[in-house]
Amino acid sequence: MVLDTHTHAWGPPTPEHPWTNGPLVENFTDHFSTDVVYTADKLLADMDDAGIDEAVVVGYPITDWTDNWYTVKAAEEHERLYAVSMIDQFADGAAATLRELMDHDRMLGFRLGAVCPYDEMWERFDYEQTWLRDAVGEEAFWAAARETDALVQLMAHTSQLDQALELVETYPDLAYAFDHFAHADAADDPAESYAAFEPLAEYDRVAVKVSEVAHTSNEAYPYEDAFDHLRWLLDTFGRDRVVWGSDFPNVSHPEFGGMTYPETLAWLEEVPFLSDRDREALTGGAFRDLVGL
Repeated sequence: MVLDTHTHAWGPPTPEHPWTNGPLVENFTDHFSTDVVYTADKLLADMDDAGIDEAVVVGYPITDWTDNWYTVKAAEEHERLYAVSMIDQFADGAAATLRELMDHDRMLGFRLGAVCPYDEMWERFDYEQTWLRDAVGEEAFWAAARETDALVQLMAHTSQLDQALELVETYPDLAYAFDHFAHADAADDPAESYAAFEPLAEYDRVAVKVSEVAHTSNEAYPYEDAFDHLRWLLDTFGRDRVVWGSDFPNVSHPEFGGMTYPETLAWLEEVPFLSDRDREALTGGAFRDLVGL
């Protein structure tokens, strides 16, 4: 069964859940290949067209970024969907919030946007941010993460991997997944841009997502310049800790390559050095092992 580890879906704005993230509303949703309101039902229909059996819905911060109402709803109402939430780990009661979220059916964990300024979370990227290092000290929150065996999904740039290593070293028993090739540029030599991944690869529960491939690449489909980065990750982490995700519908935005959903999966067939076993691990097996599905 093919499992897409990285999708998004969201509901319409309501008085209880207004759309507050201007950049997402103005610059992204209007340019997706989908409807501006992209519900779980629409995602499931697109999954069927693309040959995807199950998917993880990652919280989409079109509302207040800590408002996980639609992510929870999507996973609880559809047995083919899992969920990853967004939590402010510095907030009062963050540990209790995490426990409550993890009590919901099919909730796998939470995502931290290390690439975003803390006071402009999910509104823009800044790869010089260092607040992830401060988050390591939130012991009560991380105790709750261990208690609930929550997946820690990290959106971090390669330049921030030293901070991520401090987190993993402090809490090595948790499962971690790094999004989107760690925002590496395919023009760079992976041996150099990924050097900070080498100590992270020593931890058995650290995985990397090859997702949003069109953003990593500087070429047109099939994004051959990203092949070497995928090879490096497989050689370093092994096939059991590299996972595939589409990042649909974000990746349908022209700025991110304008990929169709079927293309995000078909891309793996374009990579000449992947075996059938590699593809099976990338499209579900490795992630299921990571989070215990």
